[in-house]
Amino acid sequence: MKKPSPTIKEHTLLLSDWTDENPDQVERRLHNATDWYAIRKGSTQNYLEAAKTGHLKTKLANEWKRMTAMDVSDVYYDRFFSNGKVEAEATNFKAGDQVRLRVINGSSSTYFWLKWAGGKIKVIANDGEDVQPVEVDRMIVGVAETYDVLITIPKDGSYEFLATPEDRTRYTSLWLGNGTKRPAKKLPRLQYFKGMNMMNEMMDMQGNMKEMDGMIMTNQVMDMNTVMYSELMEERGMVTLNYNMLKAVRPTTLPAGPTKMLDFELTGNMNRYVWTINNKTVSETDKILIKKGENVRIVLYNNTMMRHPMHLHGHYFRVLNGQGEYSPLKNTLDIMPMERDTIEFRATESGDWFFHCHILYHMMSGMGRIFSYENSPVNPEVPDPVAAFKMIAADDRRFYSSAKVGLESNGSEGNIGFANTRWRFNTMWHLGLKDTKGFESETMVGRFFGRMQWLYGYAGFDYHYKRTDEIETNMFGQISNKNNRHTLVAGVAYTLPMLFVADLRVDGNGKFRFQLGREDIPLTSRLRFNLVGNTDKEYTTGFRYIVNKTFSLSTHYDSDMGLGGGLTLIY
Repeated sequence: MKKPSPTIKEHTLLLSDWTDENPDQVERRLHNATDWYAIRKGSTQNYLEAAKTGHLKTKLANEWKRMTAMDVSDVYYDRFFSNGKVEAEATNFKAGDQVRLRVINGSSSTYFWLKWAGGKIKVIANDGEDVQPVEVDRMIVGVAETYDVLITIPKDGSYEFLATPEDRTRYTSLWLGNGTKRPAKKLPRLQYFKGMNMMNEMMDMQGNMKEMDGMIMTNQVMDMNTVMYSELMEERGMVTLNYNMLKAVRPTTLPAGPTKMLDFELTGNMNRYVWTINNKTVSETDKILIKKGENVRIVLYNNTMMRHPMHLHGHYFRVLNGQGEYSPLKNTLDIMPMERDTIEFRATESGDWFFHCHILYHMMSGMGRIFSYENSPVNPEVPDPVAAFKMIAADDRRFYSSAKVGLESNGSEGNIGFANTRWRFNTMWHLGLKDTKGFESETMVGRFFGRMQWLYGYAGFDYHYKRTDEIETNMFGQISNKNNRHTLVAGVAYTLPMLFVADLRVDGNGKFRFQLGREDIPLTSRLRFNLVGNTDKEYTTGFRYIVNKTFSLSTHYDSDMGLGGGLTLIY
């Protein structure tokens, strides 16, 4: 007599991230290129650490290609949650129970590695669609992705279903069962310099990812982050889920019909925290018109150093992963750096539908497109579609404020700025304690150009007063006129290898100035060095020690103001 199949029990696991900081402030700090989050994570990849670990050459190569320190997650989170708790429990399960665990990544920007202390994880559904079962030892779940997995409580006890954020700063757990706790093996600290070395090989001098010979970069088959996960190399025989393993339980082939082809290159840069598709934000593009009844095929290429979970509203798409007519259906695709994936969907709806990166801060920066069905009926819930689009476009057009104000023994220097995806308004000043030390301010407005935004054109006003009878000339033999300079200025700045900025400008009197400098060179986790000099024979050099996200201690020497030190307020 055939034994009855065991009843499969169910449990839902919602993963999330939490910051004690206001999310608006998080977004502002990301756009202002703060490295406070990296300091808290211990991931600054500073020069002292590079020298101590034998990776000085790697660090220099990284900055030669104009890359800042790499990270696998932008934000420092204070806690990670399983169903709203750092450690959640489900004690109603006992030995032999099979549990269908419905895992939902509801975080704002965190990928989670999943491991189960009770043995294998059997994946049976993805994004709400059943797949043919596949057993793995570990898996990663992207933002907005869902997986249904089948696990078995092997014997009496409480077994850990461990979710570790990709940056390994903390972890969160769901304990299933009752009794002695049986933990899963924790993941070790990331090896950032190993990852940086691989990034150096993958990126060219123009900031583009290079497709390398012999590397299959599609559907997560070759994970460029593998080199950062030492346990993937050390634990032989461990199976990690990738998209090629997913196979639908029924044919998913699209009906015959006209096909609209689209190429989407995921673009952006970390230095200014700009995220785009084909180097344009949502507000810089028109809606993409599609027709009901046609098939839409999208080839996605990730030309950035970050993973992007690309999500399509209102539709399922097929992931062309080599499974033919059984290609899996998904609504969110995790696409890794240097990866090229193809998805397709049938246009069966009406109205407008958003396609975007589901990392909150990437989406807000502009990484998205809107698909719009032609000849759609009016949506009564959107009485003014023009105004509605303006609200969406306002996200990536938003200006973010910044300020750095120094109160020092020899005066004050600082700057206040407002910037968005393309534009920046900035005012800087140097104020000596005496007029013989000089008073100077520059107010500029400018625009960034190019995908990596290394080129910046600007115009504005320069005021400089210094009480002196000396006639000073610059290196071009022109009179500097520091004792009473008030003039219009126009110029261009360009970020060079090693992250030095070259700045050439001309003022309304025809006087040229060339300046070269770099700020915030990371000597240690918290100690920064800066060096600036120009053809007006002005130079500044100094150190800044970061106490917390708001205050720094600084000391510097300025050719006009002399030696000074004090406190710097950072906003």
